Amino acid sequence: MNIFFNDPIANFFGEWSSNLGFESMLLRILISITLAAIIGCERATKRHSAGLRTFMFISLASTVAMLIDMHISNATEKGLFLLSAATIISVATISVNSMLFSSRSQIKGLTTAAGLWASSIIGLTVGAGLYTITFITFAVLFCGLMFFPAFEVYLKNRSNHFEVHLELTNSCYLQDFVTTIRRLGLTIDDIESNHAYANSGLSVYTIAISISSVELKKYKTHEEIIEALKTLDYVYHIEEMHG
Repeated sequence: MNIFFNDPIANFFGEWSSNLGFESMLLRILISITLAAIIGCERATKRHSAGLRTFMFISLASTVAMLIDMHISNATEKGLFLLSAATIISVATISVNSMLFSSRSQIKGLTTAAGLWASSIIGLTVGAGLYTITFITFAVLFCGLMFFPAFEVYLKNRSNHFEVHLELTNSCYLQDFVTTIRRLGLTIDDIESNHAYANSGLSVYTIAISISSVELKKYKTHEEIIEALKTLDYVYHIEEMHG
């Protein structure tokens, strides 16, 4: 089955790579596993739950599903890609289940879940013989995982709004904390008590804060503001929350 557009990488490999021969299928599987392994290694080095094998298996399953669908489509002359559709649904379910809500009301694993879904799409595109699209998608995904986090942190640290996880030694100090926040030129948008720490002996809150002071916006980052709040005697622990 010939691909439906002039793929530069397929042209480089040769006409055989565009057909559903044994060599072509083997090439697609090898590319799928290799690209997924690279993404999986990046996730594993950052201690995420889904690592090397997970990404490889997801991509491999997607590629094989696409190859089977294309073979059946050629044999029956019907363009039904049932296995590919089922794979996408299955991977979406796995991705959602890989996300966790921590005791600090933070969503964990969202980027990894999206990466798994994207790896599945890469598996489908390489299975379909769309080599150029596959490598472009892989490059964008890999660069996003590798280089965008630092830029994302920079943008968040310069935002006028942020949330903190606050642990006080006693609930009676909450009003003092609010007063201190206002004196610093900050505004509290919302305070939510975290009941997951009910038996810890601490009073724990999730607090949404806005920077209202022009001087503070200009010269102070979120990290510097939090470091200043850590010096309060009644603050047991405080940190910025990231989604």
